[in-house]
Amino acid sequence: MPETAVGDFVGAKVAPSLALARARRAAAQREALADGADFVVGLLVPINGSAGIWGPSSIACAQLAQAEINAEGGLLDRPLRLRIIDSSDEATEVGSVTAGLMNAGAIDAIVGMHTSQVRQRVLKDVARQIPYVYTPLYEGGERTPGVFALGETPGQQLRPAIEYLAGRYAARRWMFVGNDYVWPRVSHRLAARYVGELGGEVLADRYRPFGAEDYSELLDEIARLKPHAILLSLVGQDAVQFNRAFGRCGLSRDMFRLSCAIEENGLLAIGADNTEGLFVSSGYFASLDNDANIAFKERYYNHFGQRAPTLNALGQSTYEGVHFMAALARRAADENAQLLGNLAAPLPFRSVRGIQYSGNERCAHPTYLAEAGGHFFQHPVAL
Repeated sequence: MPETAVGDFVGAKVAPSLALARARRAAAQREALADGADFVVGLLVPINGSAGIWGPSSIACAQLAQAEINAEGGLLDRPLRLRIIDSSDEATEVGSVTAGLMNAGAIDAIVGMHTSQVRQRVLKDVARQIPYVYTPLYEGGERTPGVFALGETPGQQLRPAIEYLAGRYAARRWMFVGNDYVWPRVSHRLAARYVGELGGEVLADRYRPFGAEDYSELLDEIARLKPHAILLSLVGQDAVQFNRAFGRCGLSRDMFRLSCAIEENGLLAIGADNTEGLFVSSGYFASLDNDANIAFKERYYNHFGQRAPTLNALGQSTYEGVHFMAALARRAADENAQLLGNLAAPLPFRSVRGIQYSGNERCAHPTYLAEAGGHFFQHPVAL
């Protein structure tokens, strides 16, 4: 098991000046290289709060990638180690904690699987200083040098899913519900355009803070407006709570739900009685029946056993993120290039989904739509 540091550095102080911080970090990294110390990746995943449900699978998938890289001799002849940092939305000091580790030379790079709100916090303290691989779906448009975004964007997930539901089920009247931060707001703005291009309309666009527990007023509005479909951009436990309440109200008989962020753990928590008419658009499902996923699942369960955390899109993304970081470091060493530099050509790396990455705006991978059937996502179809 890798060394973990979950909240160990809360309150850590950032270096007094950027120049001094960079000098200290460079000295620490030179010393580490000289004595063959580990290559340490700061793994930012939520441990607590609304998104904490994503933590166990995200850590396990990153640990599998770590084990595979170390079994092949490590990274640049150095053992690869993970240092886990809580990146829950409620962890307000995550930026200063990460910066403290970076400035001390305690992490060489970052792999992050968390909300865009957390990414923005962290970048205030670490931008342009060490490479940052951001793995989950997001709103798009990340252009900060040194940030490598591997996840799906609304144009890849939402547009084809909305087109599918409109074409197959005549879903024209929509209502949007999301948490109140950048990813839902940008996604909803784009989704409204996609719906309008198909001749549909958005009846209402509603946002709720993280940790909301009472959805009765929102459910009353949904029952009154009678949309054909609801776009759900609630995350983690908030999505679980809403969908449980939605199922108890019996609204699933009259309308569809579409999400880009509900994964297998969330589906289990929602409960089989509350998933009728729930569709999810995603770049990965554990039920995908292709050679790459079958081989990945075999490696995963051989490593952790059959009681390992449930595989899902968000967890699996850290596996690809750690392998991408390793490929990035190898490229920098082979070409004498900067770790933060732009890619002149697509970067090959071990990817379950077959991602083709040439830049944040040129990241291609398949996207699927699946309908929930009880506790499982049934027969994902390529969009």
